[in-house]
Amino acid sequence: MSHRFGPPPHPWDVTPAQAIAIQRKLRHQVVLADHFAEVNYVAGVDAGFEASGKMTRAAVAVLKFPELTLEAYAIERMPTSFPYVPGLLSFREAPAILKAIEKLNRLPDLILCDGQGIAHQRRLGIASHIGLITGLPAIGVAKSRLIGEHTALPREKGSYVKLRDNGEYIGVVLRSRSGVKPIYVSPGHKISFKTAIYYTMGCLTRFRLPETTRWAHRLASEIKISKKTAPSGLE
Repeated sequence: MSHRFGPPPHPWDVTPAQAIAIQRKLRHQVVLADHFAEVNYVAGVDAGFEASGKMTRAAVAVLKFPELTLEAYAIERMPTSFPYVPGLLSFREAPAILKAIEKLNRLPDLILCDGQGIAHQRRLGIASHIGLITGLPAIGVAKSRLIGEHTALPREKGSYVKLRDNGEYIGVVLRSRSGVKPIYVSPGHKISFKTAIYYTMGCLTRFRLPETTRWAHRLASEIKISKKTAPSGLE
């Protein structure tokens, strides 16, 4: 049984200026406290592009937690309707990601997005946006820093320092693997800073990126999973 989240709180066919206004309005609805019970399933979402960017290929990968075994996935392809504009990633990727999530037989308890949560100019990155529309707790786990400043980060895995923007605490810079570039973790919606760090760490193995992101990225790129080994609850 698939899920429907209902119409989004705004249209997707907007100009960049309209998108910025929508972000400024929605930011006040973001909840930075834990609003969920036990987490048994975590999901990663990501989007890739085909046909020279004209087609968006979005993927959601659902993993059992804490085992991090792939349990289900879904893929959605849609024409790309919004340009690449820094800070407006969700307007380009979220429509297809949301359709992929709707295909799942069972919704995850927590979503890790390949992008920002509140570590964003208007405190509404893609993780916050998707969290608000789905009502699911969400974390932004980004590969690069969008905004903010931080102190020096130790080289050991598990080390983190606060990321601040004009003095405001917006996330952490986390060393997910010793001696490699850090990742940038921020709450998206319905989760606290401390818990966002905890679950991001819980989804890490020996790689820089959490397993949720690694699976979603592979699915959004080109991976083909054998029908013999594919998990249940697929698209």
